[in-house]
Amino acid sequence: MPVPSEPADATPAVDDLPSLDPTWSGVRRGPLRAGERVRLSDPKGRKHTVLLEDGKTYFTHKGAIELDRLIGAPDGCVVTSSGGVDYLVMRPLLPDVVVSMPRGATVVYPKDAAQIVTMADIFPGARVVEAGVGSGALTCSLLRAVGVDGRVSSYERRQEFADIARTNVTSFFGAEHPAWCLTVGDLAEALAERDVDRVVLDMLAPWACVDVVADALAPGGLVCAYVATATQLSKFVETVRVHAGFTEPQAWESLVRGWHVEGLAVRPEHKMNGHTGFLVTARRLAPGVTAPRRSRRPSPGAYGPDYTGPRPAEFAVVDAAEVTD
Repeated sequence: MPVPSEPADATPAVDDLPSLDPTWSGVRRGPLRAGERVRLSDPKGRKHTVLLEDGKTYFTHKGAIELDRLIGAPDGCVVTSSGGVDYLVMRPLLPDVVVSMPRGATVVYPKDAAQIVTMADIFPGARVVEAGVGSGALTCSLLRAVGVDGRVSSYERRQEFADIARTNVTSFFGAEHPAWCLTVGDLAEALAERDVDRVVLDMLAPWACVDVVADALAPGGLVCAYVATATQLSKFVETVRVHAGFTEPQAWESLVRGWHVEGLAVRPEHKMNGHTGFLVTARRLAPGVTAPRRSRRPSPGAYGPDYTGPRPAEFAVVDAAEVTD
């Protein structure tokens, strides 16, 4: 049976957390405080994430740093290790938190989370269902986007992943976010919500949930799936087409390449953030409405005799004629 998260009766009010933004953005302001995490950057650009604790010392390859020297210091200060090396001290941004957080499942990386929030149009006050919470990286972005007036209902099948996600999300916001509900269970069995605005699927078999997602979405709502392989991409897209209650799915991937800029040396970086996953979006139609039939023909052989996946009826007719010819 799915197990919804218990309300956090002991969750402190925002007013009791002076370093937190009252909008629950996860942003800290003012001097650095004990219990916060900071990022130390050395002259070579190597970064270390450190938890500030009273009386503790952090040891690097270039000497020790007494953390008491950082507590009460301003964000963006510089500290010198016992080895004479200067370290830049700054609070981590959300992308920094994502790539350094403890993991159970693989995280949705910042480039994909940004695409999801924008292309799925996650707006303040939105009612969002998330399936496959993983380590909680995408959850942080969704909660920041919907704000305290929205709702993010996350579903995770594995208890150990749910525990890691809860810890990561709570650590980022400083307390359990009032707009978040985490349920341990299978989305296909546990989802009972209706008239939700957005559904985000990060799971192995998102096509298995198309029917329940269609029932949950309000007319005009949007489903966004994040999948790792072309096989998953194809099966999900074709299942959405066969359902016929959505607009034509749109699929893409994002690749991010940094640039080296130094005087006359302006060139692409040698490394880039390449393929991490595919994204697919589709809009929910009104009940009983079927999208107009596509006028274009499928690519030659797209639905030929070797194709075994879900097959839209109109494409089956076209290919049958081609095979006959």
